[in-house]
Amino acid sequence: MLQASNVSLRFGKRVLFEEVNIKFTEGNCYGLIGANGAGKSTFLKILSGEIDSQTGSISMNPGERMSILKQNHFEYEETPVLQTVVMGNKRLYDIMLEKDAIYLKEDFSEADGNKAADLEAEFAELNGWEAESEAATLLSGLGIKVDLHNLLLKDVNGSDKVKVLLAQALFGNPDILLLDEPTNNLDIDSILWLEGYLMNFKNTVIVVSHDRHFLDNVCTHIADLDFGKIQLFGGTYTFWYESSQLALRQRTDQNKKTDEKRKELEEFIRRFSANVAKSKQATSRQKMLDKLQVDDIKPSSRKYPFINFKPEREAGDQLLSVEKLSAATDDGTPLFTNLSFTINKGDKVAFLAKDSLAMTALFDILSGHSKPKSGEFKWGVTTTQTYLPNDNASFFEDSSMNMVDWLRQYSVEKDESFIRGFLGRMLFSGDEALKKSNVISGGEKQRCMFSRMMLSGANVLIFDEPTNHLDLESITALNNGMIEFTGTILFTCHDHELTNTVANRIIEIGTKSHLDKLMTYDEFILDGSTKTQRANL
Repeated sequence: MLQASNVSLRFGKRVLFEEVNIKFTEGNCYGLIGANGAGKSTFLKILSGEIDSQTGSISMNPGERMSILKQNHFEYEETPVLQTVVMGNKRLYDIMLEKDAIYLKEDFSEADGNKAADLEAEFAELNGWEAESEAATLLSGLGIKVDLHNLLLKDVNGSDKVKVLLAQALFGNPDILLLDEPTNNLDIDSILWLEGYLMNFKNTVIVVSHDRHFLDNVCTHIADLDFGKIQLFGGTYTFWYESSQLALRQRTDQNKKTDEKRKELEEFIRRFSANVAKSKQATSRQKMLDKLQVDDIKPSSRKYPFINFKPEREAGDQLLSVEKLSAATDDGTPLFTNLSFTINKGDKVAFLAKDSLAMTALFDILSGHSKPKSGEFKWGVTTTQTYLPNDNASFFEDSSMNMVDWLRQYSVEKDESFIRGFLGRMLFSGDEALKKSNVISGGEKQRCMFSRMMLSGANVLIFDEPTNHLDLESITALNNGMIEFTGTILFTCHDHELTNTVANRIIEIGTKSHLDKLMTYDEFILDGSTKTQRANL
């Protein structure tokens, strides 16, 4: 059990938390959500004791151990991988060091023998004899090969370092597990493994994540940080989102009577009851659904940008043909070779690759920003394309432009009221629209890029990791905008829910060959024959 009592934190006049009272109990996984800047990561730091609140206290049951996913990837650079994982249980690791130091003494005394015996007993109680085996199992589950287990952490690549630190947090079956963006930089196989691990984890988990599919799969509860308070909801992120939208609609419909609202809620609950997830989540969610009343659901203060791509004209049947296209890195390392495919009208294609550089190279070539090593491609004469690159820095280098002027250069309609209205729908209201375009945040830049794409009227959209830097609200709005778009989309994205709900075709690119399937993302990753083919790319 972990409890926050009357916790408050302010930065000047800005209130992050105001007398927050919340209890996290054993056997549940809590998804901590809130708008960007609401203080999710800060609250995790308060729970872990890394920073202090100005009022209130944090308490947990005596003898319980808390484990935290650390974000400092350079803290253990000189430590072997396997040892880094074992260090996740500090008491166990300290015992290992202490007893080894005793056994190395030249003047080993009777007192040393007694101390060593006590340490050995505690070591066994903490399952120390299985420590290295457990650490190796965690690493292997996350895709870290055995030949890397004894390397220094500095000698493994960046994505593998993330997996090692995640294994460290999971090691030793902690009583309370705090995870801040655990799926960042994980491949799909590692995310699926982590989902399975957490769904069977019997203790307490509190997780911050922008991955809606991950939250839906692992969480029994949503802890919503809003208005300086944290309110608990039983169920998934999708249930929280749709129930908050239902509450908002009901609040704005003043003419609807209470009994009509109750009937609407009952129908809403029936729909979600039919889709309650498996394992430990099911009981918690069903109990919550059975007790939910009209007054229990509340609208959120979150605002969602208006993302709506409309093509100016419909494309013809000839969209794109790619013939024997090849690309390589600057040092000549192949990214893909002899890539051929045809894009058809209405295709929404998710591109996958083990190396994200391959996707960026392909999209840069198709958008005309770079040249292929060999091969050719041809767009249909009725197509118009707009491209969201992975790195948009070059679009925001002019320090003299405010956001109104920045967007005006991409608009046929130059009137300031039109531009401001457009920016307002993208959540840039009032003086925010006059901020310099080169100092805005990463998420704000992405919303500006979406505005540019919407104004283009293109009938083909190309996205390279469009959810980078976005909060859950913007991801949801983008997801809906891509679903509703009537043209063709080529994209790559780490967001599982977006990829699965948008794509009707999957193309995975390897260095030697590629795989092209007319199916959803979930069908693609779960299909047995596809798994075999993917291994040979």
